[in-house]
Amino acid sequence: MDLAYLRAHPRHLPTFLTHQRIRETPVAGGDICDARRLTLDDGNSVFAKSWPEGGATPVPDGFFAAEAAGLRWLRAAGAVPVPEVIAELPELLALEWVEPGPPTPAAATRFGRELAALHRAGAPAFGADRAGFIGALPQSNTPSTGPWPAWFAEHRLGPYLRLSVDNGALGSAEVALVERVMKNIDGYGGAEPPARIHGDLWPGNLLWGADGRGWLVDPAAHGGHRETDLAQLALFGGAAELPRILDGYQEIWPLADGWRERVPVHQLHLLLVHTALFGAAYRTAVSAAAGSALHG
Repeated sequence: MDLAYLRAHPRHLPTFLTHQRIRETPVAGGDICDARRLTLDDGNSVFAKSWPEGGATPVPDGFFAAEAAGLRWLRAAGAVPVPEVIAELPELLALEWVEPGPPTPAAATRFGRELAALHRAGAPAFGADRAGFIGALPQSNTPSTGPWPAWFAEHRLGPYLRLSVDNGALGSAEVALVERVMKNIDGYGGAEPPARIHGDLWPGNLLWGADGRGWLVDPAAHGGHRETDLAQLALFGGAAELPRILDGYQEIWPLADGWRERVPVHQLHLLLVHTALFGAAYRTAVSAAAGSALHG
């Protein structure tokens, strides 16, 4: 099987994998899926991710289709590099292989400019016309023309707060803080139009390529607030060369006054996803973000 054949016959990929006709090398691919580099007969490689075999739960319906749709939608903007979808199947996704490289200052500045161009490509509404996922969790993409704050509270904060309470990850003190943020959500800005955003842009989903560019992977793509992507890049230690990324972004589309004070509000979504998925280990981070949002 070569790359041209795979593009023409993507549904044959599982058969070739089953019969060991493709060389597979495990690679890092996140906490949810198994990831492999597949080396084809013509020397080309693709990145493949699949639901873990024998996992506690089966692959959710539409899981890989949602990611593929998001990748195509981001790629269609022609702004930030996004891997081509080579094969989209219910049980796996195969993407263009991106050779990794170093996060240089020049690459970071360029990525910031390109991320601004992606956001400026816009979206018809907040949300999307398709169901979504973030990690292994369903994510509501119910479209809305705005305003953004109410949509964000209803579809990005409330659901994961409830899940985090149900699994015991958050106690009454943390719940009270998040609920206060939601009650005051109109004060966190909503005048901007829907941006075309990645939606899960923690630093691990920014892949630095050997071509000197930053690539977007593993999106939860939808129409959202552009500050969300930038705020998420500052999570978990922050993306490499983050100041350069921000400088490049500001060259193309300067951020509105007060954006730094709003960072914790945008981060709260992804932190609540983490308490919903991984439990109380992220309780302190949720509390800190909510407290900063209220007193920032």
